[in-house]
Amino acid sequence: MRHNRKIIYIAGFLLSMPIALTSYINSSILEIYVNKYYLGIIYVIASIITIIGMLKMSKILTYLGNRLTTLLFSLLFLLSLILLALGGKDFIVIPAFILYFISSNFIFASLDIFIEDFSKNSSIGAVRGAYLTIISFAWVISQMISGSIINKSSFQGIYLLSALFAALVCVVFTLFLHDFKDPKYTKTPVLKTITFFLQKKNILKIYLINLILKFFYAWMIIYTPIYMHQYIGFSWSSIGIIFSIMLLPFIILDFPLGKLSDKIGEKKMLIIGFLIISISTLMIPFFTAKELFLWMFILFTTRIGAAIIEIMSESYFFKSIKKEDADVLSFFRNTNPLSYIIAPLLAIPILLLVPSFKYLFFVLGAIMLSGFLLSIRLRDVK
Repeated sequence: MRHNRKIIYIAGFLLSMPIALTSYINSSILEIYVNKYYLGIIYVIASIITIIGMLKMSKILTYLGNRLTTLLFSLLFLLSLILLALGGKDFIVIPAFILYFISSNFIFASLDIFIEDFSKNSSIGAVRGAYLTIISFAWVISQMISGSIINKSSFQGIYLLSALFAALVCVVFTLFLHDFKDPKYTKTPVLKTITFFLQKKNILKIYLINLILKFFYAWMIIYTPIYMHQYIGFSWSSIGIIFSIMLLPFIILDFPLGKLSDKIGEKKMLIIGFLIISISTLMIPFFTAKELFLWMFILFTTRIGAAIIEIMSESYFFKSIKKEDADVLSFFRNTNPLSYIIAPLLAIPILLLVPSFKYLFFVLGAIMLSGFLLSIRLRDVK
């Protein structure tokens, strides 16, 4: 079990590298083919398809098994990165991005099943904390090197390097985890799954908390690079440095907070996390100078809050379900694609009405306060 857990940690790292390398530039490459005010529509389309697909996740897992499912979507993810690198036409790049979005979401949901199987209830917080820390290492490393790669080879170099990491993910699931025994996945109708969340009030609250956090990530990933590059005037190499520092809280905090959640519960830390993320996000519009260290500081502070919320919401949810609950898990993981529907649909009319891009962050900070209110009403898992 410990050996298999290490394999998943490695797979999580290798998968996170291409996603981290490309996430903050996807909006910029799509902007070549779509007006920046409407590029969110592509995210909406990709998200809707992802959500529909993930609602069928238990059927796919029952038919193929989790290892083959992960391998299949890893191959599709690899294909999407190659097409993004070499496509060069809107009718290739846009479908390739949609495939990229769908496959990456499916892989992470499949990895969750492996982690859940290799965890014991008493150590879920610590195990998920270690897993998230390893993923965070990939994000920090990626941001440190992405700027220089873009400067030397443009976006194409980033996507080709990402394809190399995706190929290694395929190798991992080809060679390892043949001994993994799939549980009997519970097939639950969509309405019954929704009813489950509505009846389990605290699970519904943690779902909404996770959705708010994913909304924060989606908003930041789509609009922050554009704002910093086009409006503040940072180069891509400077943005890479800022983002690498910004992501350090996930490395520093995920594992110790995961262990702490096993001892004291998640509610208090969620409240603290949302206070930090709300206040710091509301401060972003006041940072208008092209000052590297100031932007490092404010974005670093937002991610302190995000790191706290992430590990606490993950720990809480996985303490509340079983590995067989594939439909419940996929519904929970739909918070990521769902956030990419809500964020652009909300941002597009705001961008058309407000005089400056910076007002987006006032709206985002206010939305984060709703997570604070939800956290106050949450009850810790016994």
